[in-house]
Amino acid sequence: MADPIGQFLDAAQAERGASANTVLAYRRDLQDFEGSLAAAGGDLLTASQAGIESYLIRLDRAGRAASTRTRRLSAIRQFYRFAYEEGWRSDNPAAAIRSPRRKRRLPGTLSVDDVDALLEHAGQHGRTPVEKARNHCLFQMLYATGMRVSELVCLPVSAALGDPDMLLIRGKGGKERLVPLAPPAKSALAQWLRVRDGQKTLAGSPFLFASRARDGHLTRIRFYGLVREVAASAGLADKSVTPHVLRHAFATHLLANGADLRVIQTLLGHADISSTEIYTHVLEARLQALVTAHHPLAGD
Repeated sequence: MADPIGQFLDAAQAERGASANTVLAYRRDLQDFEGSLAAAGGDLLTASQAGIESYLIRLDRAGRAASTRTRRLSAIRQFYRFAYEEGWRSDNPAAAIRSPRRKRRLPGTLSVDDVDALLEHAGQHGRTPVEKARNHCLFQMLYATGMRVSELVCLPVSAALGDPDMLLIRGKGGKERLVPLAPPAKSALAQWLRVRDGQKTLAGSPFLFASRARDGHLTRIRFYGLVREVAASAGLADKSVTPHVLRHAFATHLLANGADLRVIQTLLGHADISSTEIYTHVLEARLQALVTAHHPLAGD
């Protein structure tokens, strides 16, 4: 078979709606695994469970993080499930392999004051009024919706037309969800649309945040850079601020103010509630305050 990885990736994209980033990650992980097998005289279509386990052990000894090993194993499992369904193999050698245990880390987040400072400086950051309006809109919408950075930079302009109260977001696997827009984000979006429509180089693009990049929209890498620049100007450079940290802040602040965990799961686009449960660490202080304020024996 000339290119089993390529056939698997084509199917993942066509049948499961895998994003371009997911496809690239699968390709890197599977090619690394294939190279390891080849070095030992094997190949993808004849690999055994022991061969896969040996590969994971080598990754561990090389100091690769548990999250990296888990991701690699996930790609390998997906590939062999596809190989089994296609009849390339009569078994799935990865089916019985357990994922490496990962330490559950609390997500980094920001206080409300930190976010306020970030949003204020975002509107002042840029070489031109156009860039300042765009940056103001980007940061307001990210904090207001908790979008993933890839969802934000790829937003079509059609999703923002008509002064919407709700934003339709296309997430992982092509799944769509509706997220409310807070008034500051609505205002920033309306201002950006007015500025954008006055720019000939931007007005004809199907993307809300158009650019001259190959894909036609602001790239994830450039937005990561913007976040670092704005964080530095706001005096938050020491807090390792990233777009994902703002997503965590969105969820953490909602939960701290009484939002239901299931609602937050829907807003974040998590397929499994276990992905959202990591935010329950913020409930501890609120629950303690509630008991202190309302329990009849709390005064003692």
